[in-house]
Amino acid sequence: MAARKVRPDLTLNEDRVKTIIERETPFSLFKGKKVLVLTPDTTRTAPLPMMIRAIEEVIGARAAKLDFMIALGTHKMLTEQQIFKLFGLTSREKRGKFEKSQFLNHRWDIPATLVKIGRIQENEIEEISGGLFREGIDILINRTIFDYDLLLILGPVFPHEVVGYSGGNKYLFPGISGGEFVHFFHWLGAVNTSWKTIGYKRTPTRAVVDRAAALVPVQRYCISMVVTEQNDLVGLYVGSPEEAWSGAADLSSKIHVVYKEHPFDTVLGRAPKMYDEIWTAGKVMYKLEPVVADGGRLIIYGPQIEEVSYTWGEYIEKTGYHVRDYFLAQMDKFTEIPRAVLAHSTHVRGLGSYEDGIETPRIEVVLATSIPEETCKALSLGYLNPREIRTEEYMNREDDGILIVDHAGEVLHRLERERLSRSSKEL
Repeated sequence: MAARKVRPDLTLNEDRVKTIIERETPFSLFKGKKVLVLTPDTTRTAPLPMMIRAIEEVIGARAAKLDFMIALGTHKMLTEQQIFKLFGLTSREKRGKFEKSQFLNHRWDIPATLVKIGRIQENEIEEISGGLFREGIDILINRTIFDYDLLLILGPVFPHEVVGYSGGNKYLFPGISGGEFVHFFHWLGAVNTSWKTIGYKRTPTRAVVDRAAALVPVQRYCISMVVTEQNDLVGLYVGSPEEAWSGAADLSSKIHVVYKEHPFDTVLGRAPKMYDEIWTAGKVMYKLEPVVADGGRLIIYGPQIEEVSYTWGEYIEKTGYHVRDYFLAQMDKFTEIPRAVLAHSTHVRGLGSYEDGIETPRIEVVLATSIPEETCKALSLGYLNPREIRTEEYMNREDDGILIVDHAGEVLHRLERERLSRSSKEL
């Protein structure tokens, strides 16, 4: 079944969504089957309430079972109340049409949740990574999938710092996976650098994700969304995870990438409220780093942010934030630090060098959050008091080398000259 492309100038309403899902999803795929829908958590913009209702109406009554699992990766668990809010479910709906449905967190934190389904050998990893790595990786996934006949991936597609474009099989790996693969995957993206990964479809990390997904013994299908910052659904692609994701990534490259004529000395990115820790608010840096001038300053502005990471905070406190080469030059010092933490560290710190024991980041990264100044300094990041920031002072000053971006973290900003230099490569 080919992925369905929808015109990007149209906002899709619920009736249109149901029509597309019904038309593009073979009846035999779900009739009498047990279906598990994999969804994002609260850190992605997506019209999940509308999509969940549409899926229930088209599939729910005909499937033997329809459950939902939040593909957390290693994000924090959601409470029952948070889950119902994420899906826009009222108490009446939960007692009514969704009464028989389960709403699950991916329990990545419980080893017994996971089961090994295969292994990618070191020679294959070496080939996929272009020689960056040579190590075999066990592939673990949430064992709950074996209770179902169909895995239905439901998620938006945006430019992504680790995998190029999010979505598709990424909802399996690392969405509902675990073990060393999660750390290997993130560190591979970091070694390749966000700069060479974000906004590209063909990346070593995407190849690894798709290879791991091929080992999943349960049938997979996918509904990929393309969503604006205003949460308007402008693209819907239905088909295999590879096909649906590819079509959505092509559209995402047109509406989620902004090109600027020149770099800026100061860039302030306002983190939306869905980011409540630097682990996720780091996306402000990833999406804006390419338009910050050498020696410039990137400000992550989010007064609501009080934590570095709810899950990995203790490790990050030990490492701080550093450029990639700082870690590569002395990996023996960080053997007890999960590689996903090292990846997060270098992604937030950005490009730079480490020579003769001296670290030289390309730009300064500043937190204007509720994280204390002394903590920021200990992490090797700058600090600004968010209460003293007047955002109006940053507005309409692009000619002065100052850029402000609202709802930062999902739309990638690049320089116009990059569009020209990359024209010979695939997005």
